[in-house]
Order: sequence, then structure tokens, then C-alpha cells
Amino acid sequence: MLSGRRLDLLDPSPVDVEIEDIAHGLARVARWNGQTKGAIPFNVAQHSLIVETFCGELKPGWPVKWRLAALLHDAPEFVIGDMISPFKAQLGGQYKIIENRLMQAIHLRFGIPAHLPETVERLIKRADQACAYFEAVQLAGFEPQEARKFFGEPKGVTPVTLTAMTTLEAQDAYLKRFAELSEARPPA
Repeated sequence: MLSGRRLDLLDPSPVDVEIEDIAHGLARVARWNGQTKGAIPFNVAQHSLIVETFCGELKPGWPVKWRLAALLHDAPEFVIGDMISPFKAQLGGQYKIIENRLMQAIHLRFGIPAHLPETVERLIKRADQACAYFEAVQLAGFEPQEARKFFGEPKGVTPVTLTAMTTLEAQDAYLKRFAELSEARPPA
């Protein structure tokens, strides 16, 4: 990692995880494998910011630790990239094991339980699907009815108009939001 840490992908340690590495990596990973409209690819860091915002809209007053989990929901992609869901499904169990180990190390590093409660996972997934709907329609060439088929109708969130941030804008915004959430957390 650019921080100087060496992260073992097969046996990741929370002490080797740095938020600066996550933000740097996610801001450089394109959503939709880069198959989006515009001169700048829409990146995972920007997507994660929207998902976290949507979680706050869906569940006002949600504990800060769960908002932080929402911001970090795609954090393993900072080292393994963003693969489209159908391809992930074909890779099967070994990919999921690696992804889960990374997520557990990331969670533990930032004081989040290694395994999230199912209700938290479901809310983050709902926000993730809502964001994917807007991305599909505005950036990836889907018709609204096609996007609804794959991602459902976004409910309970404010519709967004997406404009891709540059890598540095997304990285800075991600780090800023992480700092805001971290500062807002009550002491353990």
C-alpha cells in the first residue's frame, strides 16, 4: 500500500489497514467496469458516499457506527477491484472468502463488529441498490424499467443527479466523510 503497509490478502490483519489506502484505492476503481457515460469514470468512493447518505435518509438517527459501515461497504474493493455481480457469482466461494476476510479486518480496524447484524446489512444493501439504480439509468445506459428489474424502485431516498467526481475529489470527499463520522462516534 502507499502508506507503507503490506496487506496479506489471504490473511489480512486490521493493523495493516489504513483509511488513506482505502480512499486512494476506491477513488481509482471504476464502477460498471468503466462502462459509463462521460469523460471521467464513476468511482467506488463516490458511490460509497452516496450509499452512506441514502442510509441516513432511510434510517434517520441511525447509529454512527452503522453509517461508517455503510461508507465502508465496498472497502475490500480498494485492493481486489469492483467486479460485476454476475461475474462474482461465477467465481464462487473462494472469492467470497477473500472478500469477507478483508471486510472483517477493515471493520475491526475501525471499531465495527466483524459481522454486521442482518438488519444493518439489509439497509446498506437497500441503499446500495438505490444508488445502483440511479447509476444504471444516468450513467450506464439502462432504461428505467430495465434498471427497476435489476435494482428495484428506489424508495425513501432523495433522487440524485450524478456527475462523476475526479479521483482526487472523490478521495478527499471520502476521507472528509470518514473523519466526520469518526469524530461523531461516541467513545467506546
